[in-house]
Amino acid sequence: MAAAGGVAALLPAQTQLECALLEALTPREKENLVYQHVQKLDGWERDLTVPEFGADLEWLNTEASLSLYKDLCGKVVVLDFFTYCCINCIHLLPDLHALEHKYSDKDGLVVVGVHSAKFPNEKVLDNIKSAVLRYNITHPVVNDADATLWHELEVSCWPTLVFLGPRGNMLFTVVGEGHKENLFLFSSIALKYYKERGQIKDNKIAIKLYRDSLPSSPLLFPGKVTVDNSRDRLVIADTGHHRILVVRKNGQILHIIGGPNSGRKDGIFSEALFSAPQGVAIKKSIIYVADTENHQIRKIDLELDVVSTVAGVGVQGTDKEGGAKGEEQPISSPWDVVFGNSVSGSHEDDVLWIAMAGTHQVWALMLECGKLPKGSDLKKGTCLRFAGSGNEENRNNAYPHKAGFAQPSGLSLASKEPWNCLFVADSESSTVRSISLKDGAVKHLVGGERDPLNLFAFGDADGAGINAKLQHPLGVTWDKKRNLLYVADSYNHKVSLHEMLFRTIVLHISFCLCVDEKGNLLYVADTNNHLIKVLDLESKIVFTLPILNAETLDVVDDPFIQKSKMAKLPTLPKTAPNVQLPSLTVIPGQTLQFVLQLSLPADSELSEEPPSSWFLTAEGNEWLLHEQNPVGKIDDMASQPEIPLQIPTSCTSLEAVLSIKVCLYYCSKVSSACMMKGISFNQPLQITNTNQGSTTPIGLAYAF
Repeated sequence: MAAAGGVAALLPAQTQLECALLEALTPREKENLVYQHVQKLDGWERDLTVPEFGADLEWLNTEASLSLYKDLCGKVVVLDFFTYCCINCIHLLPDLHALEHKYSDKDGLVVVGVHSAKFPNEKVLDNIKSAVLRYNITHPVVNDADATLWHELEVSCWPTLVFLGPRGNMLFTVVGEGHKENLFLFSSIALKYYKERGQIKDNKIAIKLYRDSLPSSPLLFPGKVTVDNSRDRLVIADTGHHRILVVRKNGQILHIIGGPNSGRKDGIFSEALFSAPQGVAIKKSIIYVADTENHQIRKIDLELDVVSTVAGVGVQGTDKEGGAKGEEQPISSPWDVVFGNSVSGSHEDDVLWIAMAGTHQVWALMLECGKLPKGSDLKKGTCLRFAGSGNEENRNNAYPHKAGFAQPSGLSLASKEPWNCLFVADSESSTVRSISLKDGAVKHLVGGERDPLNLFAFGDADGAGINAKLQHPLGVTWDKKRNLLYVADSYNHKVSLHEMLFRTIVLHISFCLCVDEKGNLLYVADTNNHLIKVLDLESKIVFTLPILNAETLDVVDDPFIQKSKMAKLPTLPKTAPNVQLPSLTVIPGQTLQFVLQLSLPADSELSEEPPSSWFLTAEGNEWLLHEQNPVGKIDDMASQPEIPLQIPTSCTSLEAVLSIKVCLYYCSKVSSACMMKGISFNQPLQITNTNQGSTTPIGLAYAF
C-alpha cells in the first residue's frame, strides 16, 4: 500500500539516522546504520510514495517522457530538485556526475533532474536547455514549470535530493550541497539492499542527449568579456568551451588558451586547462581569470605564453574569512574579477576584487602589499574576504563584514570621486549594490526591496531604487564618459541603465558587458545566443562581433591543395548573402575573369588588420581548383582585384558550381566601430567541348 505525504513524513526516521551517523566511528558502522534504515522503511505497512510525473511535463535528454512507475520501476532513483541559477545547485552537479560515473542505469541507479524554477525566466524550456548544455548535465531532466512535484513533496529549498526505492518509495532526503559522502553511501546501500531481494532491474533508460543535436559554433556560452584599451583587443571567457580567447576588436583571434575540454592544469597555452571560466581582467600582458568550476583565480602571461594559479586549491572551499597566501587559500566559485587600488598602496591596480558567488561575498587578492578599507596592512599575495558575512541575504551595512550578498556575479569599478566604489550585480537578490572604497560601506542602488531576507523581489520595471525591478542581473559596467552604470539584466534579456532603460538590444540571457575606453562601444556577452554583441552608444546601432576562427579547406589531395589545407580562412557570417549568377558555358582550358565591384557604406574604410580577402570554393568539385590560386587579398576598394580561374584541361564532371566568396573588414570613420561582412557569388558552369566559351569578364557587384 502507498501512503501520501511529502518529505516531512520521512523526517523522523531521517533525523534518527543522521544523528546515529554522527556517532558512528567507522565506515562499516555507517553502512550498517543506513542498511537498517532502509530495512525499517521497507518493512512499513505503507510506502511513502511520490506522485507520478505529469503527462504534460516537458523532458530533456530522453527520447520520450519517463514514467516513474513504468520506465523507472526497479531502479533506485535520485530526484534532484534544482533551479539553474542557484550556485548551490551548480556546486552539487560534480557530485552527481561522479555518482553517475560509478553507478549506471544498468547498475540500477538513475538520476532525474526536476527543474523547479525560482524566476519566471527559468520556466522556459529553451533556457533550461541552455543550462543543461552549459553545465554538461547528461541525466534526464523534467521541467516542473509549475512546481507541481515540488509542492506535492513539500520541498522547500534548492537543491534538495530525494532518494526513491524501486517501487517509487521514499528512502532519504539530502538538502543543500557538500554531502557527497552521504550521496554515495545512501545510493550504494539502497542498491545493495534491493539487489539482495531481486527488485533491481538492469534495463537501459532511453537517453537522447540534447547536446548531440546542436551544431558547432565559434563561441559556446561566453560568460564575460572585457576590453584591453591599450592594445585594441578584447578578452572573452568562452565558458562552454572552457577557454579564454584574446581577439582584436574586429574579432580576429590572437590567442586561444585552454579548451575545448574542461580540466585543471597550469603551463604553456597549448597544455593549460580551465573549467567554465567566467570573469576576466586584463592589464598590459597579464590576464586574471575567475576559473569558476575549478574554484581558482588563474593568471595568463601573454608575453611568456604561460598560465599559472594565483588563488584557490582546485576544490571548493568553505572558508568565509580567508587571509592565507593565494595559492594556499581555498575559495568557492569566483564569478568575476576587476582591478582596483588599495587604500595605502603605492602601486596602481594593486588589488584584484573577486565576486565570490559560492560564499556570497566579495573578496580581494593583494597583487602588491597594501591595505583595504577598515583593514590592516596586508602582504602581497594575500587572499581574503572584503565584504559580506557569507549569509545569503540582501543586507546593507556600514560595516562590510556585516553586509549580506546573494550570489554576487558581476563587478565594476568607478574609481573617481564622488563615487569611488565597486558596483556589484547581486544576482539572487536581483539588485545592484555599491561598496565604498573609502570605508567599505555596502549600499543599495537599484532593485530588490528593503527586507534583507526577501530574495524574491524581482521583476521588470523602470524606476529608481526599489521601485525599479531587475531579474537575476549577472553583470555591470561603469561608463565613465557618461557617468552611467549599465546592467546586464540577464533574465529580462536587456541591458539596463541606472535611472533609465535601454530596450534596443534583444538578448538571450546576458552574463556580462563592458565599455571601451572612449565610451563609444558597449560589448555584451550574449551568453545563450553564443555571441558577443556590440552597441554603438552614439548611433544606438547593434551588431554582432564576428569571431574569426581558423577553418581549413576540405579539398582533394595534391601538393597545392595540401598547402591550402593549412591556410586559415574566415567563416562567412550566417547572414552573408548568396548571389546566384546565371549559368555559364565554358570549355576545358578556358580562363575566366571575375571582376569584384563592391562598395562599402558611406564614411567607411577597410581596416588594416586582418586583411580583407577573397577565396574560391567548389564543394563536391574540388578538381576545379587544381593548380589554381584560390585566395587573395583586397587592399584597396578603389582598385579591386580581378580573379582568374582556368578551367582544367581534364574535367571529371560536365557541371560544377564555383563559389567566389569575399570577406571584408571595415570600420566606420565616425564611430570607430569595426565589423565584418561577407558575400558569396555562386557561378554554375556548363562544360562542353563543342561550343566556344565566353571571354567576357564577369562582374561581381554588391553594395554593403
